[in-house]
Amino acid sequence: MNNRKGLILVFTILFSAFTQAQDKKVWTLEECVNYALENNISVQQGENTLLINEQDVIANKGGFLPSVSGGLGERLTIGSGFDPVSNRRVSNQTTNSFSYNFSVNQNVFNGFRTLNIYKQSLITLERNELELKRIKDDISLNVVNTYLNVLFNKENLETAEAQVDFSQKQLDQVRELVDAGVQPRANIYDVEATLSSDEQNLTIAENNYNLALLSLSQLLQLPFDGFEVEIIEIDSPSAALMYNDISSILDYAYSNRYEIKVAEKDIENAILGREISKSGYYPSVGFSYGFGSVWSESKNDLRKDAFFKELDINKGHTLNLNVSIPIFSQYQNKTAVAQAQIREDNAKLNLEQAKLDLESNIQRAFTDAQAALKAYEAAKKSREAQQLAFQNSQERYNLGSMNSFDLEQSRIQLINAQSRLINAKYDFVFKTKVLDFYLGKPITQ
Repeated sequence: MNNRKGLILVFTILFSAFTQAQDKKVWTLEECVNYALENNISVQQGENTLLINEQDVIANKGGFLPSVSGGLGERLTIGSGFDPVSNRRVSNQTTNSFSYNFSVNQNVFNGFRTLNIYKQSLITLERNELELKRIKDDISLNVVNTYLNVLFNKENLETAEAQVDFSQKQLDQVRELVDAGVQPRANIYDVEATLSSDEQNLTIAENNYNLALLSLSQLLQLPFDGFEVEIIEIDSPSAALMYNDISSILDYAYSNRYEIKVAEKDIENAILGREISKSGYYPSVGFSYGFGSVWSESKNDLRKDAFFKELDINKGHTLNLNVSIPIFSQYQNKTAVAQAQIREDNAKLNLEQAKLDLESNIQRAFTDAQAALKAYEAAKKSREAQQLAFQNSQERYNLGSMNSFDLEQSRIQLINAQSRLINAKYDFVFKTKVLDFYLGKPITQ
């Protein structure tokens, strides 16, 4: 019985561990980007704005249609009043009346105002669709940058772990040499101090890695507990990733970047706004049709008909064509057109500013990428040189021609060279991703 309980307990523990392992998700870069685009608050707000714009389009499209209304009315008059049937004023009587009406009103011409408002709503919808795409692009770039920062700190962590492992092996080797009487016991203390320093650096590297993971989880609005990402092996980049010149990037960005398209849509919107303001100078024409009847009854009526018969007798049709010609609007039309023209000029200036900002950002990204490439190549050469220097120092130390202090200085220089190389590698990779971003290339690959 006890053995059976033990087996059940072991099985339960193993099943629980297996379930937890199954539930733990490792996020890939593409999954992180897609999740951010689906759940980011700014994206959701942008999508809601599009829903509002779609309703505006439907509402403004309805402006071409006539308005239809109908009504029913019941009125009780006690004392002096107006008899709607006899069309005369009566006194000291109680009158009960009922009426109904039906009307249709159609705008015939209003200076193309309805048409331009409808066009403006379509352009606003297109403009906000482009703005949402721009927001998604910025979010994607931000996620990629944060993800690369996780990989950067992960590689630094692995380097720190390797240094601790090396120092531990070095300590074991020195202890063997001290026990054999080849080296003095003081060398053990030097290596132990080095090991303690490496363990401290490892703790810092672990903390930096966890902070990078925390930043990414917060960006995705996911719980940090158990959050892990797929570790992508970033191969050593080469100069082939670098673009030869900036002209091709600028040409593509001017034609395809969403911030430029948004500014162009703003100009179209402003032009239509000016045309809408000009509609105040034009005459407006409206047409309406009405149909209705009334029934009334009081004790003084000389003639009384049945309810439906009287409604049939009193029914009538009304046709109305109205033309309104603006003569003087207290400068309202003039100032509206002037303000619309200023807004149009500002929209054109905003486009020019957007182009200047885009050129400045691309030029800066291109220059940064060039500098990052040079820094990476220099760091790679430095690391190779320091690697050879450290190997030489190790050989000299083993032969007894170099003390432990000089060996540690050589090792520190190698560690610094490795750190600079890792930093330069990720910096160059991200800078080239920024250029890919402006060229419309996938940045999650």
